[in-house]
Amino acid sequence: MKKRLTEIGQRLYRAGMVAGTDGNISVRLDDDRVMITPSGLPKGLLEPDDMVIVDIRGKHLQGKHQPSTELPMHLFVYQNRPDAVACVHAHPPYSTAFAVAGIHLTDDILPEVVLAVGTIPLTDYAPPGTDAVPKSLEPHIEKNNAFLLRNHGLLTIGRSLDEAYNRHETVEHYARIVHLARTLGNVDSIPSDDFKRLERMRHKLDETWNSEKR
Repeated sequence: MKKRLTEIGQRLYRAGMVAGTDGNISVRLDDDRVMITPSGLPKGLLEPDDMVIVDIRGKHLQGKHQPSTELPMHLFVYQNRPDAVACVHAHPPYSTAFAVAGIHLTDDILPEVVLAVGTIPLTDYAPPGTDAVPKSLEPHIEKNNAFLLRNHGLLTIGRSLDEAYNRHETVEHYARIVHLARTLGNVDSIPSDDFKRLERMRHKLDETWNSEKR
């Protein structure tokens, strides 16, 4: 799993979704342990031995570095979403631009986003690395898988590390498409009936996954 976290860090860097030491990635190892990227190191240059393991309350268990300063945000997700296995947080330019501008990314434009991600709420502003970040997620955490963190960046969660990363990439691609469509002067929504059909499909896929995990 340490190697997989380094691979995701490299993918974020190559995709231009992080700069410098931006971003953090974590994965739930079991009910009581979480592996997370370290504080202050570039995500594109991480080595497997750089990873940090903490318990679900944040106690340092393993690793030569300190955990990411965004650890409280990750722990909040795992404590409130039993289905979440991984979190990816970065500052992808288009998604972050929407978060900085205070503009919601509506979820009724691309079918792929409706199916793979769902609603993307825009949170209240919270200083990074503080307990205010979990509080800003609290109204949205129960039913959503991606969050625009106002004046901050993007957080996506998933039932696997790949799903959390893929959602990150999907939201950033979506934000770019919406931005380009706005420059052309028009953004059409999916017809209401089909939007509801796609939502039902996503809920059915989630139910199938949940039943298989029991």
